[in-house]
Amino acid sequence: MLELHHIFKTYEGKPLLTDISFTVNAGETLCLLGASGSGKSTLLRMIAGLETPDSGSILFNGMDLASTPPHLRDFGLVFQDYSLFPHLNVNENVAFGLKMRRLPPQEITERAARSLKLVNLQGFERRRVTDLSGGEQQRVALARALAIRPRLLLFDEPLGALDKKLKDGLLEELRTILHRTQIPAIYVTHDQEEAFAIADRILILHEGHILRKGTPAEVWANPQSVYAAEFLGVGKVFDGVVMDGQNGNWKVSSEFGIFALDCGHEHSRGEKVHLLARPPKVQDEANVISSMVTDVIFQHDRYKVTFDNGLFVYLDEPPKIGEQFAARVRVECLS
Repeated sequence: MLELHHIFKTYEGKPLLTDISFTVNAGETLCLLGASGSGKSTLLRMIAGLETPDSGSILFNGMDLASTPPHLRDFGLVFQDYSLFPHLNVNENVAFGLKMRRLPPQEITERAARSLKLVNLQGFERRRVTDLSGGEQQRVALARALAIRPRLLLFDEPLGALDKKLKDGLLEELRTILHRTQIPAIYVTHDQEEAFAIADRILILHEGHILRKGTPAEVWANPQSVYAAEFLGVGKVFDGVVMDGQNGNWKVSSEFGIFALDCGHEHSRGEKVHLLARPPKVQDEANVISSMVTDVIFQHDRYKVTFDNGLFVYLDEPPKIGEQFAARVRVECLS
């Protein structure tokens, strides 16, 4: 198990990471999700031993890694740019880390072959890596990381250079490999779709802080903060003022009308709150917003309908663009 305790890091005198603590359990894939500059890649580099925190501790199976150099941590790293050796063929790239560990030749051969089979690259052993597609090169990089039998896998935007079709295919394969091998992993990305597809647990980083953590379902159902809701694109965020209510049931006024909330938070009359309007869970949601339709896109088996106020809902039958339409929404209170 990997443990981070109260990690702090500054860059050019400014806070980059502030009091970061979390664990990664055996067989778990944890995703660090955030925009550029949120500190997620720096955090990954510190776990790998390529950078050091200003304070705090990083432990693996109870052992502090502060004095353990990167090559002795036995962590596998996979980067966006593949970091393959162009003068070596596929098999030589995969075997490189094993040769550095001075393993017996027969064991190197067997491990490299098993790793290539795991990523479906049997028969590619003698191919030049410069002749491979981007997806194939990333498979080689993954096979190289797997060959050393890492205690932990670290992925830094590994699919950022690939098109959507390749990305979707590799995500599915990667998740299967991680579940099969039960190697714990940390996956860094700015792509929400990637994060929700690959992760067992998600941590949303913003300006060096963990804003939200939980399973993909928990994070999507309850983003909690304005930033997380807007970053994930779960719905329309807007402001409201508490008019009346008690015991978690409130009436709130806004530019879009008056809404009934059952949020469980304690509020007072006249208090300003942040609201989130999102597609309803059931057809009889009470809140209704009337707005003009600005866009209609067919997605899977439904239509995503966007309004001029930024709200969107999913409907079985599409209204016309430019039409005034009354949409049922679920309105929630963000903390």
